[in-house]
Amino acid sequence: MVRFLLILRTAGGPCTRKRQALPADGCVWPSTAVPDAQPGPSAPFSRYTTEVRKEWIDYNGHLNDAGYAVVLSEANEVLLAYLDLSADYRARTGRAMYTVECHIRYLAECRLGDVLEAASFLVSADVKRLRVHTALTRVDGTAVATGEHLYLHFDEAAGRVTAMPPERWAAVETLLTVHAALDRPTYLGRGIET
Repeated sequence: MVRFLLILRTAGGPCTRKRQALPADGCVWPSTAVPDAQPGPSAPFSRYTTEVRKEWIDYNGHLNDAGYAVVLSEANEVLLAYLDLSADYRARTGRAMYTVECHIRYLAECRLGDVLEAASFLVSADVKRLRVHTALTRVDGTAVATGEHLYLHFDEAAGRVTAMPPERWAAVETLLTVHAALDRPTYLGRGIET
């Protein structure tokens, strides 16, 4: 299995404000929002929005496949920052969440300047892994893509997957409980179908 290291960002803890995507110059990450005391009500995690950038547009004049992956990764990184499992966590502990699998469904074209929003929820989790579903929509409500990602908690010093510390698992478990009441799309866990 090919392992992809997530682009790690500054984590300040739970966030209250929606965050903009990483600017094209790459200097500020979206996970620098103001901390919250507790997660919100039983609703998807919706604290990410971005505008489709010129460098993501392909020769067909719309968002290329890699652009969808970047947007999903950035949105999920905001969720990881909320759980304090992002760049600050890695800097403190030498541990990080690695993406080990993802499945993207492309549902609609996006054009330069389209504003996209993400709504994510924890599908499942244990002390070593997170399974996250993220839906991308244009601000007009049109669904444009979904992504399902599997992350493993990796300890760089140990060189292997390890359990999250109890305080990080508690944060994950709290959000997992909040998301337990959400409807599960019928396509979760499916691969490519013809």
